[in-house]
Amino acid sequence: MPTAQFLRDYWQKRPLLIRHAFADFSNPVEPDDLAGLACEDLTLARIALHEPKRDRWTLRNGPFAESDFATLPRTHWTLLVQDVDKWDADVAALLAHFDFLPSWRVDDVMVSYAEDGGSVGAHVDQYDVFLLQGLGQRRWQISTDPSAPKAFRDDAELKLLREFMPTHEWILEPGDMLYLPPGLPHNGVALGACMTYSVGMRAPSQADLLGDFVDHVMEAMPEESRFVDADLEPARSIGEIDDAAIARVMQAMPWVRFGKSDARALDDSILRTWFGRFITRYRSAHAVAPNSRPLTDAALARAFEQDAHVQRNPWSRLAWMRATRGAMLFVAGEHHACSLKFAQLVCAHTQFPIAQAAASVSDRAVLRGLVDAGHLAFLPARRTRRAR
Repeated sequence: MPTAQFLRDYWQKRPLLIRHAFADFSNPVEPDDLAGLACEDLTLARIALHEPKRDRWTLRNGPFAESDFATLPRTHWTLLVQDVDKWDADVAALLAHFDFLPSWRVDDVMVSYAEDGGSVGAHVDQYDVFLLQGLGQRRWQISTDPSAPKAFRDDAELKLLREFMPTHEWILEPGDMLYLPPGLPHNGVALGACMTYSVGMRAPSQADLLGDFVDHVMEAMPEESRFVDADLEPARSIGEIDDAAIARVMQAMPWVRFGKSDARALDDSILRTWFGRFITRYRSAHAVAPNSRPLTDAALARAFEQDAHVQRNPWSRLAWMRATRGAMLFVAGEHHACSLKFAQLVCAHTQFPIAQAAASVSDRAVLRGLVDAGHLAFLPARRTRRAR
């Protein structure tokens, strides 16, 4: 199916089962390796346990110890690990198959391992998700009933649906994939030991967008910008907020208007800058640590002399926009003016030769700043490989 057809007919509209989406699929992570990752301090990991007889759910949060896995029951539990694409290059390589979507829309690859009967219960996700079967079999049930109830149970830490009546059911084999749009009730249950790779999207709520945007606007507002009423007329009634007062309030809040006909409306560049910063910071699991020592002139010159390769930090989120001159590069909530070529290079490749990033003095300055901030790093010669 052409990607344009998928986006037109299915994206955020209806589910799609894709048999053999990944032909001859090879599972990139072994269950033991996933369990080991769940024991790392910086990993976001959870274990969901279900007791079928009492229909009781328990949620445990990581990081875990190896002994925690030894005490788990034989069946009906699931290990879930977020952001596995940041830790494992083979898992990250899966994302290349989704490059028909804007890269800034992709959140992470969550990997789950479940024993027989393992599940996280019937639930609803508020974002698009691609569910790729990696190992074993999983039965997926969904409901496309537009009137399906979506009330949550109040007796579980997980947001589980109180009622779930499936309209469709499939068993997925390794390499099969199920796409689900936001808000669709679904439930997956392991048939024996299995692994599933969930490619989830970033979908900020309107409250998240509005709250962060207001904070962004407030940063640039001087203290002397206040509500004013130089044209005030005598009050007609004690306590009344009249139409003239509301009009003055609107004048004091120009960020609620973006029309060019209004001289007080904020320019849309403010909206563009804010969104680029916001979306590269939204749902970031970890903050990138800056280098302990800034890059010296000699070290930078040596990197160019040796034609060093530059590696992008897997935790750094990037996006770019066209600008009047060149581009605006957004990295983990910060923005940098640079050339269009540099912005495209850094966003499109996890690794590239430093010579390709030396288009101008300003690009070199941005490159240096990103290295100092920990978003980019120079690779030793033996570890370099062609950019992909």
